[in-house]
Amino acid sequence: MSASILVLGSINVDFFIRVDALPKPNETIIGHDTAVAMGGKGLNQAVAAAQAGVTTRMVGAVGDDNFGGMARDFLKKRGVDEASVVVLDGVGTGMANILVAPDGQNMIVVSSAANASLTPAHAEAAEALIASAGAMVVQLETPLDTLKTALEIATANGVKTVLNPAPVDNGVFDLLPLCEVVTPNETELAKLTGIDGQDDESLIRAMQTLRAHGAETVITTLGANGCAGLIDGELVRLPAFKVEAVDAVGAGDVFNGALAARLVLGDDYVSAMRYASAASAISVTRRSADAAPTAAEVDAFLRERT
Repeated sequence: MSASILVLGSINVDFFIRVDALPKPNETIIGHDTAVAMGGKGLNQAVAAAQAGVTTRMVGAVGDDNFGGMARDFLKKRGVDEASVVVLDGVGTGMANILVAPDGQNMIVVSSAANASLTPAHAEAAEALIASAGAMVVQLETPLDTLKTALEIATANGVKTVLNPAPVDNGVFDLLPLCEVVTPNETELAKLTGIDGQDDESLIRAMQTLRAHGAETVITTLGANGCAGLIDGELVRLPAFKVEAVDAVGAGDVFNGALAARLVLGDDYVSAMRYASAASAISVTRRSADAAPTAAEVDAFLRERT
């Protein structure tokens, strides 16, 4: 397996507002500490993989505005090859408005913009890049037909495929037969399967439901309860690392990027899950979605907890 990753997915500019408490429906509140950062699940996962020390390339779309240039520059500075990020004329770059409470909980509204214009033709144009990767990571913030084309290319070329089914879209069931690894969080797993609960029995039933639709391996993040995987038909649970969380935005993306990175570097699933959990734990101690730790930082974190 090539020790490289191709991430096909979304690129956004994130507008953060810190709030004392998340608003209720129809409630107007006053925020503070506004900030602008680069984000989108695709970009976040690509950066996390690159920070983990793996050659990482990104396929995505931005608009012909200042934000698009900022996003491409950001990827390059974080070690991600952005040569295959297309710039679309007359289209805006994707945007996300993010409210963050003091305990790290958040509410996010995304406007897809250029991400919605990433077409199957763009995936086909990246065929050589996909075929040469050790793994391809995708999410659901770009059109499903584009994802299907990319996954078909990857599968035909023996490339490991990792699908993060977020945000939830039931159309994902058509993609599962093309996915070697599927990584929902606990909320997404419940929405996709109709099975709620984090006890062993509920998790096994929910994960088996996704396997019945074609997924080979299912790994789910469980927030403060760590993560779990249904690996070779057996449930594996890892506890969360205890840290003081200040911002949970992007933590799941860090987990996914780090997980994929460790898999192409040769880790087994349990070792990759442990590394990804550590990377995610470090990220929530930092403000903003640009919080993915380096491999050296994760290694030091794990040594301290051995």
